[in-house]
Amino acid sequence: GPDATLTLLNGRRMSYGGYAQAVDISTIPVEAVERLEIVPDGASAIYGSDAVGGVANVILRRDFDGLTVGGRYGNATEGGLLTREYTATAGTTWASGGLLVAGKKSSNDPIYSDQRDYTRSMYRTSTLWQGNDLRSGLVSLHQSLGDAVELHLDALRSDRKIHTALAYASAFYPDEAKTDTTLIAPSLDVLLPYDWTLTLGGAVGKDETSIAESTVDRALGAITAEGLTSYRNKSLNYEVGAEGPLFTLPGGEARLATGAGYRYNSFQNLNISSNKIDANGDQRSRFAYAELSLPLVGPQQGISGVEQLSLTGAVRTEDGDYGTVTTPKVGVIYSPSTAVSLKASWGKSFKAPTLLQRYSTQMAIYYPAATFGTGYAADATALWLSGGNADLRPERARTRSASLAFHPEVSSLEAELTWFDIDYTERVLQPITTYDVFGNPLYTKFVDYDPAAEAQAEALANTSNFYNYVGAPYDASKVVAIIDGRYVNASRQRIKGIDLSGSYWFDLGMGRLTVRGSTSRLDSTQALTATQRPSDLAGTLSHPAKTSGRLGAIWNQGGFTASVFGNYKSGVTNTADGRKGSSFTTFDSTLRYDTGESGGSFANVTFEFAVQNLLDRAPPLYAVNSFTYTPYDSTNYSAMGRFLSLSLSKHW
Repeated sequence: GPDATLTLLNGRRMSYGGYAQAVDISTIPVEAVERLEIVPDGASAIYGSDAVGGVANVILRRDFDGLTVGGRYGNATEGGLLTREYTATAGTTWASGGLLVAGKKSSNDPIYSDQRDYTRSMYRTSTLWQGNDLRSGLVSLHQSLGDAVELHLDALRSDRKIHTALAYASAFYPDEAKTDTTLIAPSLDVLLPYDWTLTLGGAVGKDETSIAESTVDRALGAITAEGLTSYRNKSLNYEVGAEGPLFTLPGGEARLATGAGYRYNSFQNLNISSNKIDANGDQRSRFAYAELSLPLVGPQQGISGVEQLSLTGAVRTEDGDYGTVTTPKVGVIYSPSTAVSLKASWGKSFKAPTLLQRYSTQMAIYYPAATFGTGYAADATALWLSGGNADLRPERARTRSASLAFHPEVSSLEAELTWFDIDYTERVLQPITTYDVFGNPLYTKFVDYDPAAEAQAEALANTSNFYNYVGAPYDASKVVAIIDGRYVNASRQRIKGIDLSGSYWFDLGMGRLTVRGSTSRLDSTQALTATQRPSDLAGTLSHPAKTSGRLGAIWNQGGFTASVFGNYKSGVTNTADGRKGSSFTTFDSTLRYDTGESGGSFANVTFEFAVQNLLDRAPPLYAVNSFTYTPYDSTNYSAMGRFLSLSLSKHW
């Protein structure tokens, strides 16, 4: 999930967004990006919390000269998703530094349910694809201060508006969300003797999302403003680090990277209409880490059967108000020849509970006992607890991976096979998802039967809101159970799979043809408690498909590029009836021409025409007894259909 994958901008953490503590990477203007560095493995030993599923580090262009402006226009051929995008990127360099400024404005219309044949039976007006309006700007500066010091400053500002709607028989509910995000990240690099570098850096960020909810009555046409809710996140982190050589080994220099720092996050969920705080809290942590690289054997030694052998080790300790967590990681790289590399790693990662999970308002709801099962007197009652839990522990993960890479120097073939296994425990969730509670062995540990009056008093004392659905005053003598539906550390997930990727190019006539592809096989299961039998996640509705792949060819000749790719995703099973849907295969194609520097008045102009879902494939459908929700799995498949786009950019 997005909250268990860490996103960085030039190595700095961005502010969390919304209530799920994810990061919106699309606010970064892509024209300002030099590359994307990916750690497809648990990496808490270096980066701390949230790096269970890996790390994506967006690296900005360091030296950019000139001005590039561009535009993109697109539309879905079946209707909706009219897309407009405008970008401008400017930069300059001087002897001791450089400056980059980038801006982006994009918008798209929604796709509504009545714009697709397979969803026209849904109540109107529901959105299948949200409407969107985004503006963002970025500044990146680097400046040398003498021969040994360099200053860096990155700043990002964005605001986004999103429109969604959900319809029922008597009314539909349009929602308008507005998100404002800011990040300022300064850092200082100091060159020290003996090839060591000292880095001082930090980042301040905030993200505020406001959601305006309305109700439109079908019969009367009346519009009622239901309320305004906001989610506010703030972050502060700073760090001091050092990196450099320790000593020389036969394979090269042994190097050490180490550092320490501080992190602060705050979160507030405010119901503005009622001026009521539904969640409010913050989280602080201090950390220290060290990473060691040991090149034991290098190619210069000429050892038969051992081209390279290196070890890496890392450990990080993070001390927060959620507890102290230490996460180690070790890795090995072995190359018997220049053509083959074997890599393996083992490590531990963690994710701190979200502030919504810890600090959302606790509620106690007084129900008739018959709500949750039979076997009790007609006047028996039960107490349901819901909301946050300040005592939550961090989620833990043990990660293992191994890969075999083939990259011969005398061939254009490259291929890599990777295996991974993540054992993810102590996952935070609200455990009870059904009213079938009494006597259900799955929920035994979350139900306190025949609670004493003291236990009831303690439960009520810890809640902020009390709701009585019994119709009579609270009577402790009639309470037969306390049901704990608050967030708890209960779930365990096991995620494992295999990734295969490869490419091969060859010269053909005046151009070059490259064939490239990748495929993944994913298996994942979840158990609510240690005694529960695990159930499948991957391959079921609203969870990732078990098999996905992409295969295609790219033709390059001069400034002309043409490509076609096929995309495959296996079907998923509806656990309600055991039926598996069909697979989903689409094709994409792109034509691109870059005039280059010799194009006269049309120099450095790039044209691009792209088609997604060339054959206009509709998503696989499944039976659903509802006119409100989509009859396809929107987690895996898209209602976009065929989408055409035309792009034009010019650089001066």
